[in-house]
Amino acid sequence: HRYLVSLIRTGLVEQDRLTSHYHLGPFALNLGLVALDRVDRIRLGLAAISDLRDVTNETIALAVWNDHGPVVVRWERPRKPITVNVLTGTTLDLLSSASGRVFSAWLPEEQTEARIRREIESGKAPTGILTLDDARHLLADVRKQGISVISQHYFAHNVEAAAVPVFNFKNEVSMAIAIVGVEGTMNLEAESPTLAALRQAGRDLSVRLGATMLTE
Repeated sequence: HRYLVSLIRTGLVEQDRLTSHYHLGPFALNLGLVALDRVDRIRLGLAAISDLRDVTNETIALAVWNDHGPVVVRWERPRKPITVNVLTGTTLDLLSSASGRVFSAWLPEEQTEARIRREIESGKAPTGILTLDDARHLLADVRKQGISVISQHYFAHNVEAAAVPVFNFKNEVSMAIAIVGVEGTMNLEAESPTLAALRQAGRDLSVRLGATMLTE
């Protein structure tokens, strides 16, 4: 009984007042969901980028957020003679990479503002982004479109990319899926099959992670 009382106080167990039966409490359920998010998201993400590579025959990368910003955790090579290589472990800029813009657009500003300011002050921001307000307008458009597309001023020369957010069960941005190619070789028009496939991959993976708020 003492154990049960302690477990109830911590939220790990709760008692049904009508039946007196004990069940997992809200804290236990939240722990399970957090564990699911952290353990399964990468495995599901790897399967998603592999499938998207097969559909588009383009380089596909998966990025997550860590203490240093967005980082590439895996990429899939297409079956093409000329491809873009994306190094696993690469930390991405927030304003001049498609995945960086995704995280900057959907993460709370307090997590990204300092890094964005440093990029602007160091001259790493794209042409036309001179102030924090300029960056905010850029990121507001990314949120509105539900996708980040960079065909010019990418952080790597002669490369263009697009990325979409992947949301978790808390409707928070959890990962970014990016499609990367040699400049001029991909159709990045708004209604292109390439971007449609990318959007669909992001939505499907978000659903798998329990998201209920999806961008259109």
